[in-house]
Amino acid sequence: MINVLPISTPSDLDSAFAIRRQVFVEEQHVSAEEEYDEFEDSSTHFLARADSTPCGTARWRRTSNGIKLERFAVLAAFRGQGVGKALVKTVLADVSSQQPKPIERIYLHAQVTAMPLYAGFGFMSVGPMFEEAGIQHCKMVLPGSAYAKE
Repeated sequence: MINVLPISTPSDLDSAFAIRRQVFVEEQHVSAEEEYDEFEDSSTHFLARADSTPCGTARWRRTSNGIKLERFAVLAAFRGQGVGKALVKTVLADVSSQQPKPIERIYLHAQVTAMPLYAGFGFMSVGPMFEEAGIQHCKMVLPGSAYAKE
């Protein structure tokens, strides 16, 4: 069973950072300096658990361009088991519960390989592909009354 909850304790945040370190820094060779940024304290972080084992993480934050979803990471042993979907669903529900209606634009920078996951929630690709931390990405926005305005 997969549970995703907002992070509320330092130990859960440590677990999320350990997942990000394993996925981004060790597997994908993103520098730790790029991975951990000045937005850690201003973001709302989430931790996914399969049964009681931490296995995935994500965060969202407000930017000058809207609500940005980011740092989605799932440990290799748990991929393909619905952890990513559970993270996206929970993060979107949290954003929706905390925002006035209509919700301002919701967007993310998706690694090209993860685009189908986000497309499954209605995100659409906008603009050209670009490189971020040495990895090909595409900007994706959630269409709707206020979401897709550039």
